[in-house]
Amino acid sequence: MIDPRVRLDVGVATARGQRSRNEDSHWAADGVYLVADGMGGHEAGDVASRTAIGVLRGLADGAPGPDDVRRAVREAHAAVRDLPATTGRRPGTTATGVVLTEHGDTPCWLVVNVGDSRTYRMAGGVLEQVTLDHSEVAELVASGVVPADEASRHPRRNVVTRVLGGGATQVEPDVWLLPVSPGDRMLVCSDGLTDELSDARIQAELRAQESAQPAADRLVAAALAAGGHDNVTVLVVDAILRR
Repeated sequence: MIDPRVRLDVGVATARGQRSRNEDSHWAADGVYLVADGMGGHEAGDVASRTAIGVLRGLADGAPGPDDVRRAVREAHAAVRDLPATTGRRPGTTATGVVLTEHGDTPCWLVVNVGDSRTYRMAGGVLEQVTLDHSEVAELVASGVVPADEASRHPRRNVVTRVLGGGATQVEPDVWLLPVSPGDRMLVCSDGLTDELSDARIQAELRAQESAQPAADRLVAAALAAGGHDNVTVLVVDAILRR
């Protein structure tokens, strides 16, 4: 449910890149903006991502809080785990995104993440990653083993440590609650964008377009021009507070 005090401008763009099919899925309506990236090395990654989005889109009902998000993620995890694994490998998917809600009568972004797809916030023209990657390389960077500026080139940069589905019986999402500020621009994307473009380049492309749809189109085009090795999906959500 969209808070009547907030007007949203939303842009959506996706491409399969050099992959044979697009295993990304997304939802962008009714105050819920999500991207799921099916695991390329697993069976039926595209089915896994669609299944997860099919459950999580239910967060559009009412004004969900962090506990509602955690419950929805558990349901999505169970639904993906129930998918058949024809070669013995369980399907899996990342999931990340933002839900427009309210907390204490204040419009808020409720951000959720499982995996290495990302949600960013741009305020005052400055881009900041809200989510934390659940990946081997992110853990190595956090522990000081791998320098941050080498992470994008590390050979195990795409090894994800937390997914919906897969082999784990349970999964715990990361959840953040952030007040909506005038002029906020939220970016939700699969790693097909962030593997190709640095955060500085993403920020520059977002600054170059005032409206959400041209911004989303511009980012996907830039990722494809940079190589487009993976599926890439981008949601851009701009917030305008009504007085």
